Amino acid sequence: MTLRLILTRHAKSAWDNPALDDYDRILNKRGRASASAMGEWMVAQGYVPDQVLCSGAARTQETWARIAAQFEVMPDIQFLPSLYLAEPEIMLEELRQASGHTVMMIAHNPGSAQLADGLAMSPPPDDRFHRYPTCATTILDFDAEDWRDVGWSGGYVTDFMLPRDLL
Repeated sequence: MTLRLILTRHAKSAWDNPALDDYDRILNKRGRASASAMGEWMVAQGYVPDQVLCSGAARTQETWARIAAQFEVMPDIQFLPSLYLAEPEIMLEELRQASGHTVMMIAHNPGSAQLADGLAMSPPPDDRFHRYPTCATTILDFDAEDWRDVGWSGGYVTDFMLPRDLL
């Protein structure tokens, strides 16, 4: 059986209110357009999750909402405070508790970049992969029956996309 991870970093956030706590920052105009475009691309490619693990931060929730607006069927979603600025080990721990066949995780850098790099058997032929810019999305497939069996360097990179390539 193949399990699929859709790993997305949140879209570009606004910095125009210095009094706002980092956790509460929302997307800027470019971020909103990027997240919507990523959702359209995911649907066109058939990358539709049946479970979503999303950081509780406002910018990740808004990224999810913009992506989800493109879907016909809503997957199960969990907003997890533990994914806020999480280390890749914590992110993998949360993933190992997933029950869906195709799981989407929306989180932050540097954890998202480190998780993508750590799970991939080999990186895609794109230098931007290691920087993991805002709204970067990697599709990783695993030959595993259960998420508990997923480990480092076990994922095949099926696709890697950035919104700047879509807009």
